[in-house]
Amino acid sequence: MSAPSKVQVTPTAIHDALVIEPKVFGDERGWFTESFNAIDFAKATDLDVEFVQDNHSFSRQWTLRGLHYQLEQTQGKLVRVVAGRVFDVVVDIRKNSPSYGQWVGIELSAQNHKQLWIPPKLAHGFLVLSETAEFLYKTTDYYHPQSEACLAWNDPTVAIDWPLPTGVAPNMNVKDAAGLLWDAAPKF
Repeated sequence: MSAPSKVQVTPTAIHDALVIEPKVFGDERGWFTESFNAIDFAKATDLDVEFVQDNHSFSRQWTLRGLHYQLEQTQGKLVRVVAGRVFDVVVDIRKNSPSYGQWVGIELSAQNHKQLWIPPKLAHGFLVLSETAEFLYKTTDYYHPQSEACLAWNDPTVAIDWPLPTGVAPNMNVKDAAGLLWDAAPKF
């Protein structure tokens, strides 16, 4: 008899993007989880990936980062939140994908322990819902700023339903605010 899986995997509407939920063991003292185990990840997902870089960001409420991707050195990402809550979004920009042009958004939080596997060649971004949030992500390739692209967060063709309160504008940097509309954004 094989050991029970330490990871629950749920497909999303985006082809190959997966919600990963590691088992959390808790008692009156608190909780424990293996946030990443290469063997368990490979068994649960059938993915053979090697992570080469870990990133950690801190953001304030209503900060919107993205929608980023790299045209060279495309990165697969395993993302999670260790403090606070975010609305995490991926957009499929792979022309031959069955989910081309679609988006998916899920809440990642320190409380739900959910992670999202984002295959290479997807645009990715997130909106901070809590007062602050700390966001971690493992990548399968190194950051390559020369080939970074940004899809407009508010593109009308993609039409992401960001959970922004009425009258609240997202806090963005200049690069993200100048993201390209769907028709002008490079695709794969």
